[in-house]
Amino acid sequence: MLDSLFRGVFDTELTNLIAPADFLLCVGISLLIGLLLCAMTMWRAKSSGSFAVTLALLPAVVCVVIMMVNGNVGAGAAVAGAFSLVRFRSAPGSAREIGAIFIAMGAGLIAGMGYLGYAALFSLILGGVTMLYTALRLGEGGRHKILHITIPEDLDYTGVFEPVLQEYAADYALKQVKTTNMGSLFKLTYDLTLRDPAKEKAFIDELRCRNGNLEISLSHQETAAESL
Repeated sequence: MLDSLFRGVFDTELTNLIAPADFLLCVGISLLIGLLLCAMTMWRAKSSGSFAVTLALLPAVVCVVIMMVNGNVGAGAAVAGAFSLVRFRSAPGSAREIGAIFIAMGAGLIAGMGYLGYAALFSLILGGVTMLYTALRLGEGGRHKILHITIPEDLDYTGVFEPVLQEYAADYALKQVKTTNMGSLFKLTYDLTLRDPAKEKAFIDELRCRNGNLEISLSHQETAAESL
């Protein structure tokens, strides 16, 4: 019964079958490798939880895709074309959204090749692991923030916010400066870690005291460099 559940609909006598135990072993090892890569990548670095979860899941997705198309040149070419479509979604989407697209495409690929049992098993494993990583807030320190400040072009931003940042942030770095609104405004992007997340409002209020025309945004979202 178990063998028939995980047998491909289109399998023939010449088809190399994948045993369920081997499937689970490969996916399990890939998940462990993903966690290891996530830990090494985030060592002494700042990354969003969205990026961390996606990085931990991707090895398992690629592993299953390779198992499904192994030795099938036609299927491999089709998969390469299908996954290239993710690039069109990567610009506006977060890392977690892109990872969800990869998982959905992987499940569809498995089902399309006739391995319906493996498609359901893959979806349950990756969906459950995604929920687990999200519940554990993998990669989210709580204090790591992305700060956007929009200021008038006549305001010299060099050093003006440093006293406040030094008071409320354990560490910070100016990541990007760009003009907006036809060059009449500057938009500054800081990557910082708050000393005390409970003082977030006080931090924003202190920044506003420096200049009443500030537009401030504080978020957990990843920077452009973390987009996949």
